[in-house]
Amino acid sequence: MAKLQPFEIGVIFWAGRDPKETLSELTALGVRSGQIGIPGDLDTALVERWKNALDDAGFTVYTAVAAFEGESYADAPTVQQTVGFIPPATRDAREKRMKEVADFGARVGARGIATHIGFVPEDVSAPDYISVRDLVRRVCDYAAKLNLTFALETGQERAEVLLRFIRDVDCGNLGINFDPANMILYGTGDPIEALRALAPHVLSVHCKDGDWPPPGDPNALGEERPLGAGAVGVERFLRELARVGYRGPLVIEREAKDPAERLRDLSHAVTLLRATLQKIPDLAGVRQQ
Repeated sequence: MAKLQPFEIGVIFWAGRDPKETLSELTALGVRSGQIGIPGDLDTALVERWKNALDDAGFTVYTAVAAFEGESYADAPTVQQTVGFIPPATRDAREKRMKEVADFGARVGARGIATHIGFVPEDVSAPDYISVRDLVRRVCDYAAKLNLTFALETGQERAEVLLRFIRDVDCGNLGINFDPANMILYGTGDPIEALRALAPHVLSVHCKDGDWPPPGDPNALGEERPLGAGAVGVERFLRELARVGYRGPLVIEREAKDPAERLRDLSHAVTLLRATLQKIPDLAGVRQQ
């Protein structure tokens, strides 16, 4: 596995396509690392195909990201009912799935695993809060045996709620995949203020952009935008990352229905990040390949 540079630019991609074709597209963008999302079944043959393709391409997977069958991000109530570990009916199956993704991550040399665990209840005495807290502890213990971290994705709760939850779980390998756009898309707080509060626990970040939800509709979510076209403020975000001492990877996330549009937006994001890094005195000397 190649050694990553501070602020190494990478991409989150999905394992549902041919490994060699996927990695060829990504390396053509000039990146050599990223996070791999696991949307479907994992069998031994698929795991080995990805391991071999990653090795051949010299591509480093930083995180294996779990997605779960039945999840929908249509609007806030649907997210609450379907996403992560909050829905009781799917909790056991998703815990099992999370451990399978950990096995995959360990096999391909990832440093950790990640997922959206869903809206964390604010009432720490609520049965769902206690059940999800204990589930996360079990996943952390399983990941620790594989020398993996476990990162919770930001956005579906306010920073102080997530921080309290992490302290309550109290596992040394638990941290955060900080996505500034998610804070905006869910309307849960200014991402820079959230980053300041959560910085000691940030293991990785997404470079993603978006607009705030429309006013007057508490159920609506904001809209994802190409990096630099939304409300995040790329330079502001990178400057704050530098200020709080973060030196991990910068993982571009862009979801678009048109694959060609997605590749164009990813290429633009790589160029934008490289140019922006050169404007920040603390990071101007960071080597970006």
